[in-house]
Amino acid sequence: QVQLVESGGGLVQPGGSLGLSCAASGIIFSIFGLNWYRQAPGKQRELVAAITSGGSTNYADSVKGRFTISRDNIKKMVYLQMNSLKPEDTAVYYCNAYRQRLGAELDYWGQGTQVTVSS
Repeated sequence: QVQLVESGGGLVQPGGSLGLSCAASGIIFSIFGLNWYRQAPGKQRELVAAITSGGSTNYADSVKGRFTISRDNIKKMVYLQMNSLKPEDTAVYYCNAYRQRLGAELDYWGQGTQVTVSS
């Protein structure tokens, strides 16, 4: 059974920092691309940060220079370090593991963790 479990969300003041973690089980972790998405109330889910199986990273323009995604294939963990947080970063953050090969998709999601940026 595949499980992705996020942790680390909470309430933080503007300008503060927060680190999210996602623990994976039930998959061959190292071959998956890993992503962090977020969804704010009334908005569509958006891709925040991505890291490939090879370690290449990509970020949404809105978080470049502030967020850092990383992975630990031994521990089967993916992380999102968020600095200089803004109120507009408030959302539910989701961990995603994705792999596409030979036309077949494997797409797994965590349950989400709430991040609230407010004074």
